[in-house]
Amino acid sequence: MTVKRSPSALSLAMLRAEGYTAEVVERRHTSRLKTDLFGFIDIVAIRRGETLAVQTTDTTNVAARVRKIAEAPLVGAVREAGWRIVVHGWYPDGRVREVDCS
Repeated sequence: MTVKRSPSALSLAMLRAEGYTAEVVERRHTSRLKTDLFGFIDIVAIRRGETLAVQTTDTTNVAARVRKIAEAPLVGAVREAGWRIVVHGWYPDGRVREVDCS
């Protein structure tokens, strides 16, 4: 039996393998309601001299997540703070499409 991993779990594993310290920062209010940090960040990852804000999803929702980031009221403040902003879109076969929204 194959266990399907969530986009967040896939992104965390990839980021940690790349040397980041990474944590999920979205909050779950109920079983169905989640709130992203600053309205668009699922994961914050850090490594020497870099802070990365990640929105993670499957590949069918990448365009919607890019729009969500572009329309987020606090995206300018995150950019001004020097954070890199990316969307991870996961394919069913485990490949990832990364879109830089910095």
